[in-house]
Amino acid sequence: METFQFQDTLRATIAARLATFERKAQPGEGLKRAAVTMTLVDDGAGQGAFVLTKRAPRMNRHAGQWALPGGRLDPGETPEEAGLRELREEVHLDLPAGAVLGRLDDYPTRSGYLITPVVIWAGAAVELVPNPEEVASVHRIHFSDLFRPGSPEFVSIPESDRPVIRMPLLGSKIHAPTAAVLYQFREVALAGRPTRVAHLEQPVFAWR
Repeated sequence: METFQFQDTLRATIAARLATFERKAQPGEGLKRAAVTMTLVDDGAGQGAFVLTKRAPRMNRHAGQWALPGGRLDPGETPEEAGLRELREEVHLDLPAGAVLGRLDDYPTRSGYLITPVVIWAGAAVELVPNPEEVASVHRIHFSDLFRPGSPEFVSIPESDRPVIRMPLLGSKIHAPTAAVLYQFREVALAGRPTRVAHLEQPVFAWR
């Protein structure tokens, strides 16, 4: 399985691929604006990883689900500002604006949000402390785990003519929208393959 040394050359490669990727923005009429972060860290042994959380069981929406740090934009916020703020609130990670490497495609959700994924280089040896009001646990997932054989999975459902995407991680199935963001990050930032994901479907339980 491919490894990704967490060093400046990897940061430069990811930043360059994001800069040349012609991301697709969407108007999002009638949708609430939100941002999620692909927050890049080391795994403690020099390999590249990203931050994935499990939402607290008491949350009003999507309680107990796997998620990337993120949330709704406050009035006047950019997706980058919202992403950095959510990292502070969810895992007590305080990063400067210069940590942002770029954006991926906007993704409209069935539950009424337009999500803008923001890629952030957090650096090595950062401490992640979950806020128990929002986060049950926080995990560092190796980049190489995104390239497992058979990942992603595409599943047909009777409720939609669009394929549902799933990413097998942590002994579970990560669904869209998170799975769609992970897949596009893998393809664009790590593999250098321009790939679209807005057409990929979410499971029915995420439609509300």
